[in-house]
Amino acid sequence: MAQTSMPDQSDQSIDYKALDSMRASLNRVLLGKSAQIELVLACLLAQGHLLLDDLPGTGKTTLAKSLADCLGGKLARVQCTPDLLPSDITGFNLFNQKTREFEFNPGPIFADVLLADELNRTTPRTQSALLEAMAEKQVTIDAVPYSLSPTFFVIATQNPIDSHGAYPLPEAQLDRFTLKLEIGYPDRTAQLQILAAASGNDNDEEEMTSVLDLGKLLHLQHQVKRVVVHPRVREYLVDLVEATRNDEAVQLGVSPRGMLLWQRIAQAWAVLHHRDFVTPSDVLHVAGPVLAVRLLTNVADVGGVIERILGSVAAPEYR
Repeated sequence: MAQTSMPDQSDQSIDYKALDSMRASLNRVLLGKSAQIELVLACLLAQGHLLLDDLPGTGKTTLAKSLADCLGGKLARVQCTPDLLPSDITGFNLFNQKTREFEFNPGPIFADVLLADELNRTTPRTQSALLEAMAEKQVTIDAVPYSLSPTFFVIATQNPIDSHGAYPLPEAQLDRFTLKLEIGYPDRTAQLQILAAASGNDNDEEEMTSVLDLGKLLHLQHQVKRVVVHPRVREYLVDLVEATRNDEAVQLGVSPRGMLLWQRIAQAWAVLHHRDFVTPSDVLHVAGPVLAVRLLTNVADVGGVIERILGSVAAPEYR
């Protein structure tokens, strides 16, 4: 795992140039998906975790690998299957015959970016191995806590169309994800570009280089917390949260933890757009993917419910 230096708390500057370079690099790899990349970067800056609910072959692994490369960090991938054990993710203690002592063998969770592919394919017991890691950036093995990377970022995927043999993620685990996104198929222009790139010489492919090291990322994540949220914007956010709990189609609304994540992702969105304050439009722009991962509804049209909730609360005037 790459070493991450602690950020200088006295430095209040935000390296917008590095952020823009990272955005451009990811857009060159995942063609035609600039809107999704913006939200992925916001999730990363907010120290959140990402759930990708999408079909196979849409670029999820490419996104995770490119993100790790941009950060100069370590990527680990876990293919989740029904026989996967918690120790296969977290690691385990193994007895060393020479030293006559147990030695800890770290699992793939000790990475900077962890791709948990088809998380709903593995059992609830193994799914729960990620709970402590996602919430506290540590895992406990045989009563001994082990710290993870301070920039630890989970990208989990699930296939929405093939539910045979799947274990739906429980609400408590869904609430630990900041966003749920769909990458979707690229448009025609992007598909032509993909084919053109694939037909070229492999040696001519552009290599992804680090544009924002882990130390700078950690500094940016601390700066996101300092982004100003006006009291009126906070009241607006609380009104929206309460609207999710009072809607007749919603069985489970946004929790206090979800509310905090919503505010943090709005702060990150502001930073991505070179601002040091949050506007009501920031709150609205990230609302869809924030609510999609945590609203439990009694109707199939979740998007319609979210649209109705957002339209039921008037945005405050903010200058």
